[in-house]
Amino acid sequence: MGFWMDKLRAELVDIIEWIDDSQHVLTWRFPRYQNEIKNGAQLIVRPGQMALFVHRGQVADVFEPGNYQLTTDNMPILGTLQGWKHGFNSPFRSEVYFVNTTQITDLKWGTPNPIMLRDPEFGPIRLRAFGSYSLKANDPSILVKELVGTNSEFHSDEINELLRSIIISSFADLIGESQYAALDLASKYTEISTELKKTVNERIDDEYGLETPQLLIVNISLPESVEKALDTRTSMGVIGDMNQFQQYQMGQAMLSAAENPSGGGAAEGMGLGMGFAMANRMVQSPGMGAPGMAPPPPPPAAWHVAVNGQTQGPFSLAQLSQGVASGQISDTSQVWSAGLSGWMPAGQVPQLAGYFQSAPPPPPPPAE
Repeated sequence: MGFWMDKLRAELVDIIEWIDDSQHVLTWRFPRYQNEIKNGAQLIVRPGQMALFVHRGQVADVFEPGNYQLTTDNMPILGTLQGWKHGFNSPFRSEVYFVNTTQITDLKWGTPNPIMLRDPEFGPIRLRAFGSYSLKANDPSILVKELVGTNSEFHSDEINELLRSIIISSFADLIGESQYAALDLASKYTEISTELKKTVNERIDDEYGLETPQLLIVNISLPESVEKALDTRTSMGVIGDMNQFQQYQMGQAMLSAAENPSGGGAAEGMGLGMGFAMANRMVQSPGMGAPGMAPPPPPPAAWHVAVNGQTQGPFSLAQLSQGVASGQISDTSQVWSAGLSGWMPAGQVPQLAGYFQSAPPPPPPPAE
């Protein structure tokens, strides 16, 4: 007789509890292994948990955190389903699900494909966004009925894909309706996150018994090509006067060429070309450099200069004068212009010979 009583006691469950530290398990079914729950068994529900008793597919009694001795007094729904008219003095069968009601944090969401929008400034553009969110069981009964079913364990990873889809869909609707300018989105992250969390919670609360206590937007980005165009536009705004900037760049390049003795003839030719270009820019009228206007036609007397076997030009007489004054054109430099029979030394061309005349000697001292 004692053997059978010991065997019977071994088949009865007298303590029901769940200890879990994985932090990503939403629900866990207490393993009975065909054992029956003992009358007066202890149910321990820890903080951040809730316990549900399910009988033949129906959610019966729900227990919040606390320590319970299971009797008909604290299981009225299960008692009705079991048909306990006069209480119960025998073991009973029921599935017990523990639900994690703490926040599951550090979950990620993001747009796998760009979202097409019509921006008031740039026109049609594509946006990408990503962020993080937390998840919490809000109504364990709905969660068990709609998502868990007969699973012994249900993890947040199993619903993460569904939640990401809901967040992305809600984000696309919100951005499309708000019509924020792309350049203003960075100042609207908090506002958009608040509205997005509200919209997502409305969709998952009643349907899945879940909520997202935290839903944050970390970044909203434009395509790489658009970002590069914006960077160029910003750089142009910082530079200001493009003519002055180009003159500064040419001056810096000329200094670099002069400081590089290994450049040889190529460096000299480059310096000559840049010097003539700068002189040409300096003699232009202010209106000539205005953006959007066609460059002026070459002057009637267009001159060419041979530098290291290459032709430089055309140049005006004023530009040649600048070259002579800077020492980049000598009387032996080969030049050509329409009307000449061929290339000639600059000192032998009548129009240019005056540029190479020696300066007159100082005047004699006055007579005493």
